[in-house]
Amino acid sequence: MGRKLLTEHINVEGIDTFEVYRKHGGYRSVEKALKTMTPDEVVEEVKKSGLRGRGGAGFPTGMKWSFLAKPEGIPRHLVCNADESEPGTFKDRHLMSKLPHLLIEGMITSSYALGANTSYIYIRGELLYVLRILEKAISEAYANGFLGKNILGSGYDLDLHVHPGGGAYICGEETALLESLEGKRGNPRNKPPFPAVQGLYARPTVVNNVESIAAVVPIINDGGDEYAKLGVGKSTGTKLFSACGHLNKPGIYEIELGVPVEEFIYSDEYCGGIWKGRELKAVVAGGSSVPILPKELILKTAAGENRLMTYESLSDGGFVTGTMLGSGGFIAMDETTCIVRNTWSFSRFYHHESCGQCSPCREGTGWMEKVLHRLEHGHGHMEDIDLLVSVAKQIEGNTICPLGEAAAWPVAAAVRHFRDEFEWHVTHAKEAARPGAVYPGKAVLA
Repeated sequence: MGRKLLTEHINVEGIDTFEVYRKHGGYRSVEKALKTMTPDEVVEEVKKSGLRGRGGAGFPTGMKWSFLAKPEGIPRHLVCNADESEPGTFKDRHLMSKLPHLLIEGMITSSYALGANTSYIYIRGELLYVLRILEKAISEAYANGFLGKNILGSGYDLDLHVHPGGGAYICGEETALLESLEGKRGNPRNKPPFPAVQGLYARPTVVNNVESIAAVVPIINDGGDEYAKLGVGKSTGTKLFSACGHLNKPGIYEIELGVPVEEFIYSDEYCGGIWKGRELKAVVAGGSSVPILPKELILKTAAGENRLMTYESLSDGGFVTGTMLGSGGFIAMDETTCIVRNTWSFSRFYHHESCGQCSPCREGTGWMEKVLHRLEHGHGHMEDIDLLVSVAKQIEGNTICPLGEAAAWPVAAAVRHFRDEFEWHVTHAKEAARPGAVYPGKAVLA
C-alpha cells in the first residue's frame, strides 16, 4: 500500500493516550519547531511540501498560510474545520477518534507557525463521542507541558479549545463556521474581506481541514522536500480516502497520490473489487458534491489514459469528462444502482442543508429535489430533464458560498452521463417507479 504518514500507528493499542503516542514518536514536530525553527521556517517547509488542502478545495496550504495578515498587536487564530458532513466522507472522524494527539500535535505546530496563541477545533455536533476523546487528549497535552504557557520553555503560549457545531452542513464552509463559532447563525459571509484578513472576531484567521493539519506533523518531522517526493506532480504526499458503496472492502485507506483508480477499486490491497461479483456502474470520487462519472470515464480519461488518484488526473477533461478529488469520499455504485434515485437522494440532502441566504440556492435546490422526485416516482415529463440542467446552470456561480455548486454539479453530471436512464424514467414511468426498479440499459431496450 505504500508509505503511511498519518495512520502508521493507528492500530497500536492505547495510541489515543499521550503516553503511548509519545513512545511512538509523538510531539517530535512540536519539539523541532519550537526549539530549532522560526515560525517562517515552518511555513516555508509546508510550502516546499506541496501540501494541498485535504478538505475538498485542494488549495496549497503553505500559500494559504502566507496570506495571513499580521497587524501589530492584533491576535491571530487557527481554526480546524472538523465539521465533516459531506455524504460519503468519514476519514476525519476516524483520524480524530483513533489518533487525537496527531491532530493536537499538528494544531500546536501550525499555530506556532501562524503566530496564533488561541486556536480552535470546530467539530460536527453529531460527533460528541469524538469531542470527548479530543478533550481528554487536550487535557493530557496540557498536563505534559505541550499546551498552555511557555510550552517546552520556548516562550510560546497556546490555548486549544474544542467547540461543537449544531449539526449544519453549511458550517463546513469556512466563513459560516466562523459565524457559528462566534455564536451566530451559521450563514456564509460575503468575501472580501477574507478570513486571512478578518476572520474569527474580525481577526486574521486560517481555517484548515483535520487531515491538512495532521499532515503538518510528518512534513516538519521529515522535511518538506521529503514529503514532496511522494505522489505525482502537484499532488504530493499521501491522502486519506473514505471508500464506501458497493465494494468488497470498504473502509479508510491512506494511499500515496498517483495510484491508478482501477487499482484502487479492484486490487486486493485496497477495495478488492465490486461486491457480489457485479459490474461497476459509476463512481462519485470525492464526496457527494463532485460530478459522478460512469465506469468508462472513472477508470480512464477521455484520451484513453489511466485515471489516477490525483487532483490533476481526476479533473482531466473538466466537468465534461472529468470530476474532482474533493474530500476523498469515494462512493462506488454497482449495476443495480438507480442513478435517478441516487441523484434525488443527494438533492434532498442539499435542499435540506441550504442556509437559505441566497435565492438561487434556496429556490433552486428545492426545484431540483421536486423534479427528481417526480421523475423517480413516475410523474415526470421529458422536459423535466432539461429543466434540471437549466436550474443547475442558474445556481452555479450565483451564490455566496459553494453549497450551490455542490448541489448543482451532481445533478448536471448525472444527466450528462446517464441521460438515457432519466428518459427511461419518463417512457417507462410505472416500471421505474416500482421499489427496487433497475434501468435495464441501452442494449436491452434496443
